[in-house]
Amino acid sequence: MLYIVSTPIGNLEDMTLRAIRILKEVDLITAEDTSHVQILLRKYEISTPVMSYHSYSGDEKLEKIVNLLKEGKSVAVVSDAGTPGISDPAYSLIKRAIEGNVKIVPIPGASSLLAAIVMSGKPMHNFLYLGFLPLKKGRQTLLKSLAEEHRTIVIFEAPHRILRTLSDLKEYLGDRDIAVCREITKIYEEALRMKISEAIVHFTKTKPRGEFVLVI
Repeated sequence: MLYIVSTPIGNLEDMTLRAIRILKEVDLITAEDTSHVQILLRKYEISTPVMSYHSYSGDEKLEKIVNLLKEGKSVAVVSDAGTPGISDPAYSLIKRAIEGNVKIVPIPGASSLLAAIVMSGKPMHNFLYLGFLPLKKGRQTLLKSLAEEHRTIVIFEAPHRILRTLSDLKEYLGDRDIAVCREITKIYEEALRMKISEAIVHFTKTKPRGEFVLVI
């Protein structure tokens, strides 16, 4: 079976007992960055073999993993941080495993999406998750479609693009309330609750650092 194992998004203590057990018991762990996941594995004394699987892995690597599953092997997929399949390449592996009638078992845990929503102070009973906005094609069309959106909107963003995204949000959605969450579970964790225009001023003066989750 294929285990979808959530791993910490920053603080290594955010690892469940079940996740540790599964990673020790499976035949193979697939990871986006094998060197990155080794930090976690060493902390919890996990010696299971690790194979890379990332956005540049071809169909041959995908089929190799699926064939191992069909042979009766148990495989755990982890991402660099958080829950696999959420804006990362694990989705393709999960989809292909399902097509091959492989049993899928989720091992819940850390998620920057949920953590940001609950710390934002914005309505959380009904929200729209968009992941990373398109960089070029489809970006303007998507932003225009959000103008009449009344649900809470959640977007991931990288530090070097945060100012551009904030400016685009203000242009197409207006100067709405926003929670800019960054470095969730880490030492410099913060949630800035302000207007989009205020966030633009803040990050013009202060260099953006860390990974961002925007809750609008």
